[in-house]
Formats: sequence, C-alpha cells, structure tokens
Amino acid sequence: MIAMDLGGGVRGTLLHDEPMHRHTSWRVGGPAEIYFKPADLADLQTFLAGLDPATPLTWVGLGSNLLVRDGGIDGAVVATHGVFKALRRMDDGAVYAEAGIACARIARQCALWGLGPANFFAGIPGTLGGALAMNAGAFGGETWDQVRAVQTVDRNGRVHRHGKDDFEIGYRHVDGPVDEWFISAELVFEERPDVTLEGIRDLLARRKSTQPIGLPSCGSVFRNPQGDHAARLIEQAGLKGTQIGGARVSDMHANFIINTGDATAADVETLIETVRERIAQKFGIELVHEVRIVGRAA
Repeated sequence: MIAMDLGGGVRGTLLHDEPMHRHTSWRVGGPAEIYFKPADLADLQTFLAGLDPATPLTWVGLGSNLLVRDGGIDGAVVATHGVFKALRRMDDGAVYAEAGIACARIARQCALWGLGPANFFAGIPGTLGGALAMNAGAFGGETWDQVRAVQTVDRNGRVHRHGKDDFEIGYRHVDGPVDEWFISAELVFEERPDVTLEGIRDLLARRKSTQPIGLPSCGSVFRNPQGDHAARLIEQAGLKGTQIGGARVSDMHANFIINTGDATAADVETLIETVRERIAQKFGIELVHEVRIVGRAA
C-alpha cells in the first residue's frame, strides 16, 4: 500500500487501480495503483508532500512515448496533460511553456508570434514534459536546442530552477538532477516573420503521407543509429508487416509498431525485442528503443 498523509486532501482527480490503456497512445497497459491528475501546482505539491518517500513515481503526459506493461504500475502516476498548460511570452521575449502543453500547440503559437525555429515541435506527438525528458525531436530540430532554463519539482514538492548547463544532453537522452520532474521551461527563439501556420500544415501533411497517423502507436520506436535510420534497417531486414498477437510493424513506416485492435503490452514488447534481435543478427547493430517501458508483466 502507498502511505499518504494528505492533510486537508487534494483537489485534483485521485483514482485507484486506473487502467493505463486509457492514457497511452498505444491503448495498452495495466492499472496504476494510484493515478493523480492535480488541479494545479499547489495541489501537486500537497500530493507529493503526502507520499511515502519510498513510493515509486511515474509521470505521464499524453502517453505517446510510453509502454505500460500489462501488470500495471506500482506506486503513483502523476498526469500533467491539461494541467500545466500555460504558454506565454516573457518580458525579455523568451517563451514560457509548462510541461503539460502539447508540443504541437507550441509550434502553432510560435508561428502566430513569428518565432522560430519552432515548427519541428509540430512533429513531436507528446507534451513538452516528455520532450524535455528525452530531448525529443522532429524535422531536424531538437527540444533542448531551444531551452534556456527549466523548472522542476522534487519528491517533497519543492520547485527548482535549473539552467541548461545542469543537464547532460544528447540524442534522445537527458541526464539531470535525480528525483526531479519538469514542470515548465523557458524557450528561446528568433524573430522569424516568414514562419506561418501554412508551413506547419505542410510539414504535418508530409508526415501523414509517410507515417500511420491515426492508428494506435507510440511514434518512432527506435532511435536512429549513428549514420543510419532505424526504419531503413527494419525494412531491409524484411520486417515490415511482421505481427505478434495484435501488434504489427507498420507497412507504411517500419519504425512504427501499431496496435491493430487487440494488442497487449506483451505483444508490443515481444515485437520490439524480435525486431532488435533480427537487426542485431543481420546487421550487427543494436537498436535502442526510445519508447519508455514501465510497469510489471502480467
């Protein structure tokens, strides 16, 4: 059991044994022992202060880069999407964006403000919090290229401000302070009067023509190995269309695994490992998955 002493109680949504397939883009996953969607930052701080320090914490935005195993998640899940959603210009021209905001909204608003490069955010199918956690990127841009500073919250509910230099940043990789989670960021762009919403629509149309948009997936499953593309390797290995249970390697884009309708998390994870093993055997390359896998097997 999770030990909690919430005093006057939290104001947000607090659920027990909440099925995580409702909160992930793959539409798979067992229940979260505790699922909490705070009303605001103060409510989140109250919740964190009441948790036993040993309670595992998992943070979820849109659940678009997350595979929750069928046995579910022990401890507490904190949901940020729709809660931390502020987006505004700062006095010095930088952009303040909170972690629960969809990356696509950042792209659209920056286009309206005439700021760039920000269009690439439209190709990231998650929230800013997730993009910060993994240095997500699309269309040649990466999240941390635009970051000046971030705000985090720790297990005790204390808020911290960190500069970019407090983190080790790489391709789809970010290391920073332990047991702190992103709640907002200060992003720096240039004045780009040529940036338009039409440009974003063109990028998304190109993406839609090459990726299985609209089907349950997590986006790209694997990181691109240096000097190559995971999708090319998977296709060259003849793995397009490979299916285990209800999980299938997309026929449109080989670095996507889709839920055909009745997949389990175990189906998806087994297919991920099958692809990795085949690529290692055929090319001697170890693919690294960028999707985050959490929870217990059933």
